[in-house]
Amino acid sequence: MPELRARFVEKLFSEHRYALQAFFSRRLRTKQDAADLVQEVYLRMLRVRDSDAIRNPEGYLFTVATHVVYEHSLAARRAPGSVDAEPVEAAAMPDPSHGFEELFDLQARVARLQQVLAQLPPKCRATVHLRYQHGLSYQEIGTALGISAHMVQKYLGIALAHCRRRMVSLR
Repeated sequence: MPELRARFVEKLFSEHRYALQAFFSRRLRTKQDAADLVQEVYLRMLRVRDSDAIRNPEGYLFTVATHVVYEHSLAARRAPGSVDAEPVEAAAMPDPSHGFEELFDLQARVARLQQVLAQLPPKCRATVHLRYQHGLSYQEIGTALGISAHMVQKYLGIALAHCRRRMVSLR
C-alpha cells in the first residue's frame, strides 16, 4: 500500500511540480524557500493514509500548499527579527469609524458569495478557486485542470458574470 501511495504522489508531482513551484514563488521572498516548501508538500502528501479518498488530487495538492505557505508565514513572523523602536504612526492605527456593522456586512457578503460560487459548475468553480485563491496563471490553471488557457478565460468570464448577476439580486 505505501508503494501505491508513493506512485500516486510521484505522478501528481510530475504533473504539477512547476505549477506548485510557481505558486510558492509568487508568495515567498526567496526561491530557496519555494523549493523547500515544495518538498514539504511532497512529504505531507506521502503521509496521506487514504489517497483513494481524495476526489480532486490537484485541488487537494494546492490546498496542502496553501496551508504550508500559511504555516511558513506564521513561523517567519514568530522568528526573531529586527525590532523597530520608533512609535507607531497614526496611519497604522485602526480607523475608529469602522464599526461592528461594517464587519457584519462584510461577513454577510462573503457568505452570499460562497453561496453564489457553490451554484457554479465544477470546472468554473475550480477555475475561480485556482485563480483567486491560489493565484495561478491561465496556463497553470489549464494544465492543472486539463483544459486550454482560452477555456480558463472563458470559465472565469462565465463565473464572474454569474457572480455579478447573483450578488446584485441578493442585495
